Amino acid sequence: MGNSYAGQLKSAQFEEALHNSIEASLRCSSVVPRPIFSQLYLDPDQHPFSSADVKPKVEDLDKDLVHRYTQNGSLDFSNNLTVNEMEDDEDDEEMSDSNSPPIPYSQKPAPEGSCTTDGFCQAGKDLRLVSLCMEQIDIPAGFLLVGAKSPNLPEHILVCAVDKRFLPDDHGKNALLGFSGNCIGCGERGFRYFTEFSNHINLKLTTQPKKQKHLKYYLVRSSQGVLSKGPLICWKECRSRQSSATCHSMKPNSSVSSTVTPENGTTNGYKSGFIQTDSPILSPANSAINLSGAQDLTRNKNVVKPLALSLQVVGKTFAADAANGNSSHGGKSSASSSTPARPGNYSLSPRPSYASGDQATMFISGPPKKRHRGWYPGSPVPQPGLVVPVPTVRPLSRSESLLSAPVPQTPLTGILQPRPIPAGETVIVPENLLTNSGVRPVILIGYGTLPYFYGNVGDIVVSPLLVNCYKIPQLENKDLEHLGLTGSQLLSVENMILLTIQYLVRLGPDQIPLREEFEQIMLKAMQEFTLRERALQMGAQCAPVSPGQLPWLARLIASVSQDLVHVIVTQNSLAEGISETLRTLSEMRHYQRLPDYVVAICASKIRGNEFCVVVLGQHQSRALAESMLTTSEFLKEISYELITGKVSFLASHFKTTSLGDDLDKLLDKMQQRRGESVVTPFNGDLHECVSAQEAAAMIPTQNLDLDIETFQIYQPQLTVARKLLSQVCAIADSGSQSLDLGHFSKVDFIIIVPRSEVLVQQTLQRIRQSGVLVDLGLEENGTAYQRAEKYVVRLDNEIQTKFEVFMRRVKQNPYTLFVLVHDNSHVELTSVISGSLSHGEPSHGLADRVINCREVLEAFNLLVLQVSSFPYTLQTQQSRISSSNEVHWIQLDNMEDMSCEEKLYFGLNEYSKSLQWGITSPLLRCDETFEKMVNTLLERYPRLHSMVVRCYLLIQQYSEALMALTTMASLRDHSTPETLSIMDDLISSPGKTRSGRGHMLIIRVPSVQLAMLAKERLQEVRDKLGLQYRFEIILGNPASELSVATHFVARLKTWRGNEPEEWTPRTYQDLEGLPCIVILTGKDPLGETFPRSLKYCDLRLIDSSYLTRTALEQEVGLACCYVSKEVIRGPAVALDLSGKEQERATISENDSDELLIDLERPQSNSSAVTGTSGSIMENGVSSSSAADRSQKLSLTPSFQSPANSMGLDEGVSAGTGGAGETLKQECDSLGPQMASSTTSKPSSSSSSSSSGPRAVSWPGQLPQGCRGLHAALPPIVILSKAAYSLLGSQRGGKPPTSSSLLPHADVAWVSSLRPLLHKDMSSEEQSLYYRQWTSARQHHADFSNQPDPASGARACHPRRLLLTGPPQVGKTGSYLQFLRILFRMLIRLLEVDVYDEGEINAEAIKDSKVEEPRKRGTVSMMLTKYAAYNTFHHCEQCHQYMDCTSASQMSDSTLHAFTFSSSMLGEEVQLYFIIPKSKESHFVFSKQGKHLESMRLPLVSDKNLNAVKSPIFTPSSGRHEHGLLNLFHAMEGISHLHLLVVKEYEMPLYRKYWPNHIMLVLPGMFNNAGVGAARFLIKELSYHNLELERNRLEELGVKRQCVWPFIVVMDDSCVLWNIHSVQDQTSQPMEAGVSSKNVSLKSVLQHIEATPKIIHYAILGIQKWSSKLTSQSLKAPFSRCHVHDFILLNIDLTQNVQYDFNRYFCEDVDFNLRTNSSGLLICRFNNFSLMKKHVQVGGQRDFIIKPKIMVSESLAPILPLQYVCAPDSEHTLLAAPAQFLLEKFLQHASYKLFPKAIHNFKSPVLAIDCYLNIGPEVAICYISSRPHSSNVNCEGVFFSGLLLYLCDSFVGADLLKKFKFLKGATLCVICQDRSSLRQTIVRLELEDEWQFRLRDEFQTANSSDDKPLYFLTGRHV
Repeated sequence: MGNSYAGQLKSAQFEEALHNSIEASLRCSSVVPRPIFSQLYLDPDQHPFSSADVKPKVEDLDKDLVHRYTQNGSLDFSNNLTVNEMEDDEDDEEMSDSNSPPIPYSQKPAPEGSCTTDGFCQAGKDLRLVSLCMEQIDIPAGFLLVGAKSPNLPEHILVCAVDKRFLPDDHGKNALLGFSGNCIGCGERGFRYFTEFSNHINLKLTTQPKKQKHLKYYLVRSSQGVLSKGPLICWKECRSRQSSATCHSMKPNSSVSSTVTPENGTTNGYKSGFIQTDSPILSPANSAINLSGAQDLTRNKNVVKPLALSLQVVGKTFAADAANGNSSHGGKSSASSSTPARPGNYSLSPRPSYASGDQATMFISGPPKKRHRGWYPGSPVPQPGLVVPVPTVRPLSRSESLLSAPVPQTPLTGILQPRPIPAGETVIVPENLLTNSGVRPVILIGYGTLPYFYGNVGDIVVSPLLVNCYKIPQLENKDLEHLGLTGSQLLSVENMILLTIQYLVRLGPDQIPLREEFEQIMLKAMQEFTLRERALQMGAQCAPVSPGQLPWLARLIASVSQDLVHVIVTQNSLAEGISETLRTLSEMRHYQRLPDYVVAICASKIRGNEFCVVVLGQHQSRALAESMLTTSEFLKEISYELITGKVSFLASHFKTTSLGDDLDKLLDKMQQRRGESVVTPFNGDLHECVSAQEAAAMIPTQNLDLDIETFQIYQPQLTVARKLLSQVCAIADSGSQSLDLGHFSKVDFIIIVPRSEVLVQQTLQRIRQSGVLVDLGLEENGTAYQRAEKYVVRLDNEIQTKFEVFMRRVKQNPYTLFVLVHDNSHVELTSVISGSLSHGEPSHGLADRVINCREVLEAFNLLVLQVSSFPYTLQTQQSRISSSNEVHWIQLDNMEDMSCEEKLYFGLNEYSKSLQWGITSPLLRCDETFEKMVNTLLERYPRLHSMVVRCYLLIQQYSEALMALTTMASLRDHSTPETLSIMDDLISSPGKTRSGRGHMLIIRVPSVQLAMLAKERLQEVRDKLGLQYRFEIILGNPASELSVATHFVARLKTWRGNEPEEWTPRTYQDLEGLPCIVILTGKDPLGETFPRSLKYCDLRLIDSSYLTRTALEQEVGLACCYVSKEVIRGPAVALDLSGKEQERATISENDSDELLIDLERPQSNSSAVTGTSGSIMENGVSSSSAADRSQKLSLTPSFQSPANSMGLDEGVSAGTGGAGETLKQECDSLGPQMASSTTSKPSSSSSSSSSGPRAVSWPGQLPQGCRGLHAALPPIVILSKAAYSLLGSQRGGKPPTSSSLLPHADVAWVSSLRPLLHKDMSSEEQSLYYRQWTSARQHHADFSNQPDPASGARACHPRRLLLTGPPQVGKTGSYLQFLRILFRMLIRLLEVDVYDEGEINAEAIKDSKVEEPRKRGTVSMMLTKYAAYNTFHHCEQCHQYMDCTSASQMSDSTLHAFTFSSSMLGEEVQLYFIIPKSKESHFVFSKQGKHLESMRLPLVSDKNLNAVKSPIFTPSSGRHEHGLLNLFHAMEGISHLHLLVVKEYEMPLYRKYWPNHIMLVLPGMFNNAGVGAARFLIKELSYHNLELERNRLEELGVKRQCVWPFIVVMDDSCVLWNIHSVQDQTSQPMEAGVSSKNVSLKSVLQHIEATPKIIHYAILGIQKWSSKLTSQSLKAPFSRCHVHDFILLNIDLTQNVQYDFNRYFCEDVDFNLRTNSSGLLICRFNNFSLMKKHVQVGGQRDFIIKPKIMVSESLAPILPLQYVCAPDSEHTLLAAPAQFLLEKFLQHASYKLFPKAIHNFKSPVLAIDCYLNIGPEVAICYISSRPHSSNVNCEGVFFSGLLLYLCDSFVGADLLKKFKFLKGATLCVICQDRSSLRQTIVRLELEDEWQFRLRDEFQTANSSDDKPLYFLTGRHV
């Protein structure tokens, strides 16, 4: 027993004897008091037994028993057999260490009538674990569930409940003697003796019952709630096979799942399959297996593998669990720890070398196995099992619906005897099947019940590859219609069988069945049937295939296959057919021809037709078996084969050369012959030898034109960066409150990359070269290089701590926007949950833990950007990224300006298309000779994984090629031509030049062990042949840094020029020009960029194990790159990258000098670039690094081009027209360093990858020696046949077959019926396709993101984006540029461009308001907390002010008509108010009917510090988004009345964007009117309202003059308000300074409203801000002068002064002049100033003047001087209001109209009653003709012109005679029509003093319907 009782009883013999005597004396069946030992050793707090515990209740005997053996039934768990477990080897003696003789034991007979069946208790209740694994078993506190073993049922475990005080602790100590247990079957409790208990549960022991011997395991519940076998009970101080370390880790509650689950929840079933595996635990010599295909078992993932720990058979699991799809992860449970354990050790510790990859538990059934003596206890590494058994869940039989889950039948009560398996349903696999035949048959599950397999099951594999094609899924009707099907028309089994045979026949001898291909065939067949059914609905019915016709039809179809497909038809069961096939196979001789496929059909009368396919083809069976393993699994299998020495036969085969010589001896002989000398490193033949010292000292020529360091951002990258930015803006504008960009003032980031040392270094290099850290202000210029490392984090075990530091920074800096970039985000996207049961894969679940943790999801200042070339695993039904947040790389053919691109991207599609070029050496190749050699070897070594065989052959090929090229020409014929030419090129190219540059060859070897082997072997051959100075061999292992020999590092340094002493290559790009072989290993390529010198990519090891789209395409992605357009001129036509290839390919390589002329790309084209921003230039190189680079470039002769003379001309317009407008300031002007240097900057328009040097070789830059074709052709890719057939097939314009494969191993198809992926689908459409038709598997990180059960909606993370683009296209550069422009935009969001213009109140009498001098000056200002905002501002404080809280609120605004009569318009005016519910308090409504009566006005005497009194009116047009109408912050959040005045046709837009604002809608007649009309109506309405309010308040006893008479009228571009004060300077000569401070609009208004006697002023205003504000202008605190843009208007005093409602411009100046001449007071507060924002849209800008009748689209713009014409002329008439044309014309026509007035400010133009803007060169003197008006004194002034505009009766001839005019002064009279023009001339007696000519009459260029204005000019005589 091993209980030492804390040292009291030491002797084992004593314990044993004591135990035996006590057991004997206590053997009786009555209940007795507690034994003495339990009183001694029990914890006092344990509960006492109640009497109810002792005997069972009668009702308990009637407990439900699940009927597990159904007649038509779905499941048969009756003979579940455990795998050949280690414990079965325990002999009886072994369990007890005692030497005392066993006590003879005779079992008591069972009570009369009780059940005696093994596995059931005497009450007839089932106790077997397989039956109870899903039951909820209630056990009393202090009890544990344990498993007992019965000698008669070795394959089963019986479940018992035992008091844990009688069980040992983890160290095998402290178990109480005796026993206390309950039967969990019938519920009987209180068994006090193990003997009595063993009788009750029918253990039927022949020896004395001992708890130590028969209670074997703890039972544990998995995370899915499945009860399964746990660790052994540790009875003997941990001697029972477990090291104490592992015991500790085995707690009974360990959450190890032993269920089998479906790959997705939509279909039922389980994963299965025999596979070559690495797990030593299960390699039964013979075992019985049964398996079913009720599940979506995809080709490559659903391998059922052994579990390294609890190999308990679970039966019932399948029904519930598989149907719900809930298990540890996608049907793969797993084991984890790091202690290498001894073979029998069922611990949670994976054996690093051989634990199976993703393990799923087996269900096995049948008789007990032979004892397997293959592993002796001390063996350090167990013998491998080649095959893994499969679940024993019986397959569904036909009577069940195909779609339903197998559900157990209704439970029956009573006692059931187990049912034996009928003999016809079993298959005995013959012994030595694999050895005899050389084939391991693969059985493809078809339709119907698959039999049980017994015997040598290690030699067969069961594959669920096609099983889902036969289960027609239920689809929605719309999906069916989309597919062209009707719900009724599904295929019959007979049709399925015939289609399958047809498909197999069509495959031919080379291809293997593909699930996706067959699914399309099934779909087409169903579509045909649907069409035929529709056609025949009218006529006769078409007869289906009857079961009787099936056999001969099947044989008929197979007969054309040249014996490759056989059909076997049997009557009783499939087992007959399979047995027959296997028997034939085992008896066949090697020379006999085997069929590739045998289709076994069972035409049973009872069950209908069933079938399966037995694959016997050498090639096909191996490929199918291997494709069932995931990449991780087959890599483990390979390492296992290498470790255990299984490859020794193969290795010895390759010890000799193809000519039969001993390879090692031969190499030694060659080395001796050569002596000490080595082949010359470069610039010499292979036969020239030098001494090793001399070779090491040779220095190549320096290569100056190798410009490695340049890092540029090219046009496509800029475009994509902008797309990312606009997507971020879209998130911010979405109204979901998930991102408030206005909140942030800084950008910070972290980049997470997969575990690849080179990738980390590569990303660091890009960060350093791009200067992004300095540009974002994160690091200082000097330290940025070292500090870059904290911004790149590798997904390894240290990430947790680094990431916590990052998240702390995120929490501590709420005003910084952090961007978490997850690069190559498709790699290892497994969930944390599945990772915690990890396969020992170190990176398992790490990405999920980081990216999907709660802190990341909730941080409001964190954006997650996932970047991937193969995003398919992120685009499933459960995706966490909204499809609208995906940013796709731009399609290269639709780029605006391809002609200036010197580089074209060459990716996967181009590789496929290149096969049609018809050039002699294609870029994608398949080495047929190599494939033939491989096939011969594979037949010879059937037990090895094909990749091992391929790798050994490849090593031999390269070794022999090296020998053939140097010393043994006789070997040439034995190397494949492909290998020979690669090696020849590699070793001869360095010899051709003095620079010694050469090519790179990549050999892709996914298995690290094989890669190390390859490197050692090739290096050994190279060194013995003396080539160690000629080329380098590098192991590209993601886990380690690059290691390059010192003499090669010296060579690289020489080429690069100025590298520091300690420089070593860190990335593959650093190896540019080095002749080398890189043996690239690791499970996936991880996005490393290779240099331009990469010429060959050898992917011959990538074969049929790579059957998912991602796996296959990312391998070829290694070779993708940019190529020089002019060099591929030949094939460019066939390349068809764009459709315009001819014109694009016209630049030959000799034009390199001219090419650079257009490469100037000036910075953004806006005038508003300000000096505040730092040094970011358009092509993304920060100016900090630009200076030294420009010096470096000027050394390069190829850059001296005519472009240099251009300098950096501001005038060249940027090529980015429209996009540049909104984000125009994203990149600032070039730094001065660049401008001063004379070299032109390299083209930023050139399309290139962020991969810098490799991607860009400018035309003038190719090394002189290799200007040939190969310098820019993409690398040549050599594929295996399997990969070539998937990537190369482009027949009939179909996409490569690779695109129709399952997109990624971690996802599953949702349905086998789905449309095909089209050839021309864009990446956006592909994304939507995958989001509809794939779902995440259970171990995928997104699996947990299931839809909300109520709404069906999935939670997408709002701040997560996905950037996708083809491999090596330049995504890194693009996202670094995005960070930069994001920062620039945040700064721009905090800045505003405000006008900076001079004062219009000049000292002279001129009152000219300068409207549009060439370009109005602006300056950039930081926004403050008091700014007014447009709709793009979102923040917490004002979002109620801005947004509707709910959708219903839109309708909560009410529309009110308001009518008043206007004397000026001479009619009634009807305005509409739109008043939101929340603002109704500002209005007065009638008691009945809610009629709007007036708008409330305060009293003059009111004093409320939390309100302003004046209503604020803002007229706005065309600026519903950009108008600054959000005054919340400007008003400091206090109550105010703000009315937007909008035109009728714009009302819906304004209402949409400003739902909480009061709108005043102008009548429709003003839709074309200018701002004058809006101001006129505001003033009229306000006066009418003032009268109404005075009447209303008078009734309440308020005096009329006490009602507040002011309104505020302000523009929609007022952004900031300032207060200025003069600082006194002590020293006199100095000008006193001005200090300014931002203040709120509230404080400005409250200050002005508090002015004493305010009601005596007509208009009050403030200064307009200008940078030239001096203390001079502030000397007087108030001025009487023009005010505009923002005024307080006294509507009472100005009742009789009106705005001119026809005006479009300067209506305010005109109004000021009239008010002033009426004698009213205007006052400007000089200490306040207003800043106006330069808004680029809306206002009058929207008036585009077009001809009334369009002749053609592309007319030149119409100039202002064309706005007028002679009356009745043939002039083009314009579609614009007459008044607008007139005002625009006058602004530009002063030279023509008033020549004498130009710059003659002493002699102004006289304007009577009306001010019009006639340009900045002319002064105007305004005179009012009204009686009693106050005018300027004009005595002695000679006027240079007279302007009369629509003058009324107050203007008479007498008035005009008072003024004097210069000789030659000009006159302009403007009238409504020609007749009034003539009348005015006569009435004013103008002809007396002015001379008129007929040709001086003009009209505005309108048609007569638009009422043109007429004017006449004349000269003074």
